Amino acid sequence: MSEQTQTAPPPTGIADPAPLGLAGFALTTFLLSAINAGWAKNTTGGDWWGYAIAYGGLAQLLAGMWEFRNRNVFGATAFSTYGGFWIGLGLWLHFIAPTAPASNLVAINRDLGWILLAFAIFNTYMLMWSTQLNWAVFGVFLTLEVTEILLFIGNFATKHPALPPFNVTPLPGLIAAGGYAGVLTALVAWYTSAAGVINGMKGRIVAPVGSPLLGATAPQPQAAARA
Repeated sequence: MSEQTQTAPPPTGIADPAPLGLAGFALTTFLLSAINAGWAKNTTGGDWWGYAIAYGGLAQLLAGMWEFRNRNVFGATAFSTYGGFWIGLGLWLHFIAPTAPASNLVAINRDLGWILLAFAIFNTYMLMWSTQLNWAVFGVFLTLEVTEILLFIGNFATKHPALPPFNVTPLPGLIAAGGYAGVLTALVAWYTSAAGVINGMKGRIVAPVGSPLLGATAPQPQAAARA
């Protein structure tokens, strides 16, 4: 989520935080999406919970703060927002979800529907602005957009509780589809993170991330190494 077209080098001694933020986002998204997709059978359904706060949340939030230091407004906004998303989701699951009345557990899914709708709105304009960066970052936001849309519709539509460990029936189709899309999102984010690590280590393009889709010139190798 770095601004690949930025020409000024980062401040002395400051490494690119984008690979860390992407990695934290990818891992937590993968864990939760595997549950939504129905892959994580015979588990508690809560393996993602702690990592939502510690890795997808705190580590990604820190990456966002460091992006402010690097004067990268896009990366700072994206990482800080999604770091806050995972922390908030973990806190909501811990403090709010268990208070839902047993006679109306589906209210938990309505909560999630509104949360995911709000973040889909945010993600929509970030998706548009990601066209100014590169194909890899655009791919992260595009797959995430699909994931969030499927999940918020699925959570609004379900008639039965559909949040492990509160669900009493198999997860419905749209939520499962959102799980598959979320796994794809995680894989794209992991690739973008890995590319940022190796390109930053070598100071040149080793793992390609593509050029901007719209409105920007092709990246220079020095800037691409920080993508």
